Amino acid sequence: MAESREAPVAGNTSNPAGGNPAAEDPAAGGTEPAATAARTGLGQGPGRLLVMLYGVFTVAAASRSVYQLIAQYHEAPLAYILSAVSAVVYAFITVSLVRGGEGARKAAFVCCAAELLGVLAVGTWTLADPSAFPDQTVWSDYGMGYLFIPVFLPVTGLLWLRRARRD
Repeated sequence: MAESREAPVAGNTSNPAGGNPAAEDPAAGGTEPAATAARTGLGQGPGRLLVMLYGVFTVAAASRSVYQLIAQYHEAPLAYILSAVSAVVYAFITVSLVRGGEGARKAAFVCCAAELLGVLAVGTWTLADPSAFPDQTVWSDYGMGYLFIPVFLPVTGLLWLRRARRD
């Protein structure tokens, strides 16, 4: 007796591939299993803490730098511009973690590495030549004003993104 197969209905929630039978069933011509058809969630599990921390740092660095650039630019322009740059980096990493997928993972990995280099460079610069920074940046003194989270955050992000590549 021949087995009949019903065609999946668009929007059917029982189909884990989101209504794409080809992605669910390799016999139907799909080459990708249903589990990998959806994007991987970089911001899932322990990655949620990274998303939250990067989100908080995005808001903190952006709001601080915007105020300083508007109201106090003449006092320490380099410090305020670096704080704005850090806010952009934090925002990009946050969006990449939320977006997920291999391309976003690679982009976030590069940004975390650049962030770590920035924290180390600015941290060393602020210790070697304090007169270059009349006011603090997010990355000054390796993030001492932010409980050193700016130096630990990219390291944690790199480790998480490296692990996510293997999974």
